[in-house]
Amino acid sequence: MRRNRDLIESPGLTSLRRCRNHDLIERVRGGVGLLCGLVALCCIIFAGQGQQKFRLPERRPPLGLGQQAPHLDVPYVPTPPEVVDAMLRLAAVTKDDVVYDLGCGDGRIVIAAAKKYGARGVGVDIDPQRIREANENARKEGVADRVRFVQQDLFQTDIHDATVVTLYLLPDVNMRLRPKLWRELRPGARVVSHAFTMGDWEPEKTIDVNGRMIYLWTIPPKRVGSAGTER
Repeated sequence: MRRNRDLIESPGLTSLRRCRNHDLIERVRGGVGLLCGLVALCCIIFAGQGQQKFRLPERRPPLGLGQQAPHLDVPYVPTPPEVVDAMLRLAAVTKDDVVYDLGCGDGRIVIAAAKKYGARGVGVDIDPQRIREANENARKEGVADRVRFVQQDLFQTDIHDATVVTLYLLPDVNMRLRPKLWRELRPGARVVSHAFTMGDWEPEKTIDVNGRMIYLWTIPPKRVGSAGTER
């Protein structure tokens, strides 16, 4: 009878064993969780090293030139054909004119001046890709003998022989150009700007072409002793 009674466990003993089993299970779970955490950490570290070792190169705009891209003060935005025509008409371009387009892009303004009016033209742009396009366009239009294109910072360009200067730049660039225009252009030379003014220089004429403003200035006679000094 005693042995049979020993086989009958008291509720307290049963509860104690359950607690021990639960504690064992929790320890096992904790160990498994820790192991999983360590495995995950190793995977993250390995993946990070793999990314550093096999990281794809950063995407950069293609140059195709074997050289660093030039700094551009003004983004390239082509002038619409109707605005090109209006700018040349506003400047009253003739075959006797020499038209300089500062920031010429694909050369469309000086090409149009040569093709429609027989003028000579010079396009200036710092971007060699634009200069290549402009030369190709001039050949296609049959005016390569009347225009030329120069890859150069427009602030370094000699514009003394220009009778017309066309611009599609930015307000701050126009303002920086004012002293150069005043210093180098001869009296009677015309300056035509698409979209942007010249600060307090009062335009002689202003026209609106489909919501796009075009401004005209004419360099006046310069007083003796005023050469090189902006009015």
